[in-house]
Amino acid sequence: MTAASTVPSPPSATGTVALTLYGTISGIHGSAWTSVLKDVAILAVVLILGIYLPMHYYGGVGEMFHAVDKAHPQLLTLPSSGMSTSWFASTVPLSAVGFYMWPHTFSASYSAQNERVFRRNAIFMPLYQLILLFVFFAGFTAILVVPGLKGADADLSLLRITTATFPSWFLGIVGGAGLLTTLVPGSLLLMTSATCLAKNVYRLARPHTSEKHIGRLAQLLVPALALVSLYFTFNGGSSIVSLLLMGYALVTQLFPALLASLAPRQFITKEGAAAGIVVGVTTVAVATLSGVTVGSLLPGLPQAVKDLNVGVVALVLNTVVMVATSAITRTVSPDPVTTAALRPEPEATAGTG
Repeated sequence: MTAASTVPSPPSATGTVALTLYGTISGIHGSAWTSVLKDVAILAVVLILGIYLPMHYYGGVGEMFHAVDKAHPQLLTLPSSGMSTSWFASTVPLSAVGFYMWPHTFSASYSAQNERVFRRNAIFMPLYQLILLFVFFAGFTAILVVPGLKGADADLSLLRITTATFPSWFLGIVGGAGLLTTLVPGSLLLMTSATCLAKNVYRLARPHTSEKHIGRLAQLLVPALALVSLYFTFNGGSSIVSLLLMGYALVTQLFPALLASLAPRQFITKEGAAAGIVVGVTTVAVATLSGVTVGSLLPGLPQAVKDLNVGVVALVLNTVVMVATSAITRTVSPDPVTTAALRPEPEATAGTG
């Protein structure tokens, strides 16, 4: 079943219009203020659902897991192959690194008032992961309460179990919290993507374009990107989780170049960084679209290696190509600053003083 048949078209189109208008009008500071309301609303909703739903349907969290284990024991264990322990162990750090590689995370960082904001975020951001525990509780509750949650239909599990359990007024509160949760990252993604296209693509073709024109072009690109996203919503077949995993595997390919840029001595060239990123992104894209895995390419490897997340494999190839290309380009084209520093000074001529 495709995402088009799972998500009704009118609500998706309406939400896209709202997101586009919000991102175009409010800007990054509007998203920051909305983020405060979003955090409060989603924290309250997730805690209520995560605690109440297992109590309401099973009598407690422990009883819920016993019921799920009895009906679907495979859902509470990692399989021996495929999405095994090795896959899980490689996906978690990949997602952790990828979280800080998203372009909209950088744009939000640039809007911070001072360094104390970064320190405070470093303390409190990990606490957000504890909220996921209550999300898991709501999801496991829906496994037996809401039938037919397979494939892309699993994206609607929270909405369906909330509709079946609570009155309409509370469903409105959950929907409002979900809307706020969508507006903040969605608007930042649209604005950042539009700005990147305007500055890094359009300005590359027309380098003398003014900042005012770039800003206006970025605003015009926001609805265009929103329409492209809406198209993939109606015509895609993957669940949200699958798309997120692919997105994290792609965006993490920026990490080796970023890490190398922090070194006191720059040993990575721009050609090397670009080559590594291209190889890493291409590897993820080809493997994801074709369904190729490490195990299907090299069946003789140990199972733990065959089950590695493709993003980790791409990351290794990325790093190898980046280092090799940097060594070649640095040999062929030495750094002009270093060359100038090593060039001997011309001898003083007679009569100078």
